[in-house]
Amino acid sequence: MGSIFKVLLILFILSGCSHSRHEFGGKNSEEAIILELEKIIAENLPNDRSISGAIVKGDKVIWSKGFGIADAKTHALADTATIYRVGSISKSFTAFLMMLLVQDRVIHLDDPVELYLPEIKKLKGYPDAKKITFQQLATHTSGLMREPELPTAASGPIGKWESKILEAIPVTSLESQPGEKFGYSNIGYGILGLALSRAAKKPFTELIQERIFVPLHMNSSYFIVPKEKLSNLSTGIQELDNGYLDTKTPLEEHNGRGYKVPNGGIYSTPNDLAKFMICVMSNTTCLLSQNNLKLMQSRMIGIGESNHYGIGFFINQEDQLTIINHGGAVSGYTANFAFAKGKKYGIIFARNYAQGEPDIFQLPGELLKALNKVH
Repeated sequence: MGSIFKVLLILFILSGCSHSRHEFGGKNSEEAIILELEKIIAENLPNDRSISGAIVKGDKVIWSKGFGIADAKTHALADTATIYRVGSISKSFTAFLMMLLVQDRVIHLDDPVELYLPEIKKLKGYPDAKKITFQQLATHTSGLMREPELPTAASGPIGKWESKILEAIPVTSLESQPGEKFGYSNIGYGILGLALSRAAKKPFTELIQERIFVPLHMNSSYFIVPKEKLSNLSTGIQELDNGYLDTKTPLEEHNGRGYKVPNGGIYSTPNDLAKFMICVMSNTTCLLSQNNLKLMQSRMIGIGESNHYGIGFFINQEDQLTIINHGGAVSGYTANFAFAKGKKYGIIFARNYAQGEPDIFQLPGELLKALNKVH
């Protein structure tokens, strides 16, 4: 499964490079483009799988729909209430929370993280001269390796994720000096979430709930899906390299993924994620000031010729569009969140499988280009 996730990460970073392309260029209306999208999904969705999506225009959701089978055992159909794990899109929420605390002057972006999390000094090769800052963790420029060298780091109940972070720190190394270059780090975002919690003196999951989910009325977003909502949770399906379909691992991971809470712990629906997208796209103040929203979407570090990372978001240049995005991949689930900077459209997809068509990492770029040509 590790090789699958590495491939998916490359797709997140280099959105638009897939071989699977769909033609929207001949469509000259929103209605025609959306009908073509529905046709693509219906024709390419694998059996016993589900995908749900939403399209944002300005401050409204103009389309949302579920397709396929959300639960292979009960044959429950996917709809707009179907819940998925959204993986690393959680990082965008963690970064947004960080900017809220910056706005509140609880922390500063250039504060050394050790001010609030002195345990970070136990990192292998912790630098004396260059202290790791909040901004470096949030922009993947901390120099930290992707995963800690702790076999049990990604297992265990959600209630003990903080202790997993503290256990993982001494076996986490630096691959480069802080601030030197981009290096995608899950453990870096885990450390960021714990440091934010320490600074705000409140549990991380409560902060996300109180500062983001509640004010944005994201009533279908969770770190632990309530019992009364479990019937809406799609069944995760992980395709293994040998062709075997694994539903056991995704099911077990609902009990917790160890330290992977700030970097991949959120469950949501495309409609709920659309509320967050509308806020982030906003031309008016939405929880964060315009300056802070712009900062999150600024090119902080280069990844390639036309790809950058901001604060909690990838920034990809596709033709004349600057696409702000983040993807997510965990066992049995993939998701993508993308909008055109300074434009009016955004796209969200979530599905209960890892590989295959329709390509939710290719489609958003093509859709956004087509929609932004509509007058």
